[in-house]
Amino acid sequence: MPFAPESFPQDTAQGLVTAAGPAPLVVVQGLCKQFPGGAAPALQGIDATVFAGRMTGLVGPDGAGKTTLLRLMVGLMHGNAGSVTVAGHNAATQAEAIHEVTGYMPQKFGLYEDLTVLENLTLYADLRHVVGKARQERFQQLLHFTDLERFQKRLAGKLSGGMKQKLGLACALLGNPRLLLLDEPSVGVDPISRRELWGMVRELLDGGMGVVWSTAYLDEAEKCDTVILLNQGVKLYDGPPKSLLQSVAGRVFQARGVQEHDRRRVLTHLLQQESVMDGVIQGRYVRVTLREGATTPPLEHGEWVAAAPCFEDAFINALGGGPGGRSRLAESMEVKPVTDQAVIKAQDLTKCFGNFVAVKDNTFRIARGEIFGLLGPNGAGKSTTFKMMCGLLQPTHGKAFVMGLDLKTATSAARSRIGYMAQKFSLYGQLNVLQNLKFFSGLYGLGGRLQKERIDLMVSIFDLHAYLGMNAGVLPLGFKQRLALACSVMHHPDVLFLDEPTSGVDPITRREFWTHINGMVEKGVTVMVTTHFMDEAEYCDRIGFIYRGENIATGSPDDLKAMARTAAMPEPTLEDAFITLVERSDAAREGAA
Repeated sequence: MPFAPESFPQDTAQGLVTAAGPAPLVVVQGLCKQFPGGAAPALQGIDATVFAGRMTGLVGPDGAGKTTLLRLMVGLMHGNAGSVTVAGHNAATQAEAIHEVTGYMPQKFGLYEDLTVLENLTLYADLRHVVGKARQERFQQLLHFTDLERFQKRLAGKLSGGMKQKLGLACALLGNPRLLLLDEPSVGVDPISRRELWGMVRELLDGGMGVVWSTAYLDEAEKCDTVILLNQGVKLYDGPPKSLLQSVAGRVFQARGVQEHDRRRVLTHLLQQESVMDGVIQGRYVRVTLREGATTPPLEHGEWVAAAPCFEDAFINALGGGPGGRSRLAESMEVKPVTDQAVIKAQDLTKCFGNFVAVKDNTFRIARGEIFGLLGPNGAGKSTTFKMMCGLLQPTHGKAFVMGLDLKTATSAARSRIGYMAQKFSLYGQLNVLQNLKFFSGLYGLGGRLQKERIDLMVSIFDLHAYLGMNAGVLPLGFKQRLALACSVMHHPDVLFLDEPTSGVDPITRREFWTHINGMVEKGVTVMVTTHFMDEAEYCDRIGFIYRGENIATGSPDDLKAMARTAAMPEPTLEDAFITLVERSDAAREGAA
């Protein structure tokens, strides 16, 4: 049986079927929102409709107005012009009535980390006035639906990323909402948990609920019934995802036969051609989207093969193209000296927290100018491995080396060669942007004229001028990530550790980051990175797949896909490989038991 909300009166205002067809659950007309001090409106003349039983995707770059639109729909703020009606209620005058029929899951984890799963549910049940027998039945239903029955007594702060999002979803569903608003629910969640979360929400549609899903993952947007694309507060598109793909039909190609060690250079060259609007590395291939009316540029090696467009191609096209292939950051760096020595090396790296083994016997070597990715589900041990490789955490057993320096005995010397961007925003939120830049450049030994030159360069490269006096904690997410990257590379490190550097940011900003990363690698910087974006993992030269603290597979992206290839799945994606490797590992453990 699908998980379904309670039945509602057969009333056209509730968005049910009439003789003229289904009435919309949400109607947005001419909506405008201007924040005090804002240079431009957050939303400008938005018209939109949301229907019951349908998934509406909300996409756009950082600052497009997605979160603002969701908050206006749920009545948490009011527009300056226009109107929002939800299930027949006016959001400006009947916000309390709207709260009764909506569930809202904010972008940031909004639950209490020092309360257990059950305590969080109890708190939200109190707020929703769900009491008595109905409460117990609802808890049982939601815990089963989200597979959290086993974790009722676990503190929310100790849950994995995927389980946190499931708990957030359960709390949003407590009041049996007609409308569910999800603000980037899958940020920082691994592909398995994302797929589970998506399946749960799709099941809600079968019960007649209307869902608005804001997302930075464009493969999710492509699965929605309808997509609303926003940019700088303006609606660029509203309709079925497949219709948007027509805008790039016949303009997407793969460069095949490019030498493996030459992919980054070829991509950088192609992105600087007038005919190329966007491009990415896709395993052994380089994939590009041409500008309208353009022809494929010449290749030194290989050939062009037409490829099927995806939603991300159409999204980048609607925004006017990607950021190009030039990295001023990489251009400012000197070429690192060639060495045959492993730049990063782990030997039997193990970390235990009490009886819990977070990382077990992890061994790998990374060469100069190589991108090495760590993939794996939430809680697999990737961040713990990173912290040991940076000298922030001492291993229980084994050793970690950077540039030949043992991180246990030469921690300070090794750290001066390292740049580290943490998974969670780790800068000082109460310091402004300029103060953070000064502080971290000082920590890395920069001073005087050189410090000022590097700070000025970072401000220019990452477009931070308008934010210099703003506290880092309140920056838009994309600029938080830009600032964090700037602070980690000002001293021109030999080694760069990036722990989910683009989590939650839009595809344009992700393109910008990878332009810088690819450019730095071409200068000889060695990069170790974790990500839940499988398209980003395609940039890696090699990937170590971590599951339950162990490295269960290592190879190039294409090697991992080959491991997952079957007669039923002859052309697996990297996400398919991710899920297949986890399932095989679980099956092997069960067999051994």
